[in-house]
Amino acid sequence: MLNVTLYTRKACKLCDEVKADLNQLQSQYPHRLVEVDISSDYTLTAKYDIDIPVVEIGPYTLKAPITHQKLQMTLGAASDRKNQLEQVGDPQYRMRIEKGKTLTTGDRVSYWIAKRYLLMLNLFMLFYVGLPFLAPTLMKLGAELPAKAIYRMYSPLCHQFGFRSFFLYGEQAFYPLAEANVSGVKTFEQATGIPNLNDPSSYTRFQARAYTGDETVGYKIALCERDAAIYLAILIFGVVFGLTGRRISSLHWVLWILIGLVPIGLDGFSQLFSQFNWAWLASTLPYRESTPFLRALTGALFGLTTAWFAYPSIEESMSETRQYYIKKFAVNRASE
Repeated sequence: MLNVTLYTRKACKLCDEVKADLNQLQSQYPHRLVEVDISSDYTLTAKYDIDIPVVEIGPYTLKAPITHQKLQMTLGAASDRKNQLEQVGDPQYRMRIEKGKTLTTGDRVSYWIAKRYLLMLNLFMLFYVGLPFLAPTLMKLGAELPAKAIYRMYSPLCHQFGFRSFFLYGEQAFYPLAEANVSGVKTFEQATGIPNLNDPSSYTRFQARAYTGDETVGYKIALCERDAAIYLAILIFGVVFGLTGRRISSLHWVLWILIGLVPIGLDGFSQLFSQFNWAWLASTLPYRESTPFLRALTGALFGLTTAWFAYPSIEESMSETRQYYIKKFAVNRASE
C-alpha cells in the first residue's frame, strides 16, 4: 500500500479538499494517508508555509494548487513505480521499507537530540565559560577549595597566565606586562612583584600561571582573555541564533577566514614568534606583547565567526533529521 503524506495545518480549507479527493481515489489507488501538521516543527512551517497543502507520494511532491487530476496521475505513477521495484526485488528499496516500519530507541534518541541540540550546545557553552567566571567569585567568597579545583580543571585547556587574564573584584580588570605598553594601568609586575616575565623560558612564568590573585588585585578568571572572549562569543551567538528562530544563514567560509582566522592568527603568532628571542628574526619581527583589547577582540571575532559559520550548517543537518523522523513517526501512527 502506498503512503501518502499530506502536510497540513489547522483550518486549512484547501487541505480538506485534497483529503476529499484522496478519499475518492482510495478504491482505485489504495493508500494510507499520513497527515503532518507543519506547526509541529518551525522548520516545516518555514519550508511549507506558503505552499500548503503539500502532498508527498513516493518520490513525487505536489504543491498547491492540487487538482483531482494531478492527484490521480501522481498516485498512478507512484503505484507503477512501487510495483516495478517490488518485481525487481531491489534490496535497497526493501531495506527502506522495513526500516520505515519499525521505530527503535535510536530513532527516538536521534529525534530528541535533533530537536534540542541547540539548547544542549548553549547549556554546554554556558557551563564551560561559566565555571571560569565562578572561580574568582568563589575565591572572593572564601571558598578556595572548589575555586582551585576549577583552576586545575582548566589548567590543561588554557595557559592561565595572570598577565593575559581578566580579574574580577580587584583594582583593575587586567594587569598586562609592561611590554604591552598599556597606559594608565598597573602592570602585572607592579601588582604582583613577580619579575622577569618578558622571558618565555623564565621560571617566573610558572608563577604567573599559578597566581590566582588576592583581595587587592582581584581574582583571576580561569581562562585567558582570548579564550574567554572566544567562548563568550560562541555562547552569545548560540543564544541569538535560537531567539531568531535559527533563521540566520551560514557565514561564507571566505569571511570566516578573513574576519575570524586571520586577525587571531596575526595577533597570536606574531606575539609568539617575536618572543622566541631568535636573532635572525628580531630585525624583521621585533618583540611584542599583545594587549588585553587585541586579545579579547580577536578572540571574540574568532568565536563569533566560527559559530556563525558552523551553527547554521548544524541546523540544516538537524532540520533534515527532524523532518525525516516527524514523517516516520506519523507513518507508524497511521499504520497502527
